[in-house]
Amino acid sequence: MKKTLSHIDESGNASMVDVSKKQVTVRTAIASGKVHFPSAIFAQLSADDFLGKKGSIIQTAVIAGIQAVKKTSELIPLCHQINLSKIQIDITPVDNALQIVCIVKCNEQTGVEMEALTGVSVSALTIYDMCKALSHDIKISEVQLEQKTGGKNDFNR
Repeated sequence: MKKTLSHIDESGNASMVDVSKKQVTVRTAIASGKVHFPSAIFAQLSADDFLGKKGSIIQTAVIAGIQAVKKTSELIPLCHQINLSKIQIDITPVDNALQIVCIVKCNEQTGVEMEALTGVSVSALTIYDMCKALSHDIKISEVQLEQKTGGKNDFNR
C-alpha cells in the first residue's frame, strides 16, 4: 500500500485531517531532545545547580514546555485542538547536556506526537535563551519522537 501525505488534499492543497470518524482512544506520545553545552559552561551551570539570574533554568524550561504543549494547535497550523489529560516534562543533566523528555496523554480521536515534540522543542529553546549569556556555543539536537500509542499505528523507537 502506497503511503500518502495526510495533510494534502486531492488538489495538492494543505488540509486539516478529518478525524470525525476516528474512535476516541487513550493516546500517548513521548518525545526527547538534548541541549549540549561546552564542558566549561556545563560545569559552571552544574556548580550553580542550574540556577541563573533569571531563576531556575530547568524549572523555567519545564513550565515553558508545558505551556507550549497546550498551545501546539496555535503554533502548528494543521494540528487539531485537543483536550490533554497529562503533560510531564523531565529535564536531566547528562554528559555536558540537558536531556529533555516530554510525555503527553489524552483521550481523543487524534494523537499527541506534535504536542510532545513541541514541548521538547520549546523547553530546549528556553534553556538556550536562559544560558546564551554564558555562550552561544549551545547546540539543540536529537529532537525526536520516541513512542506513540493509541492510534491506528503505534510507534516505538
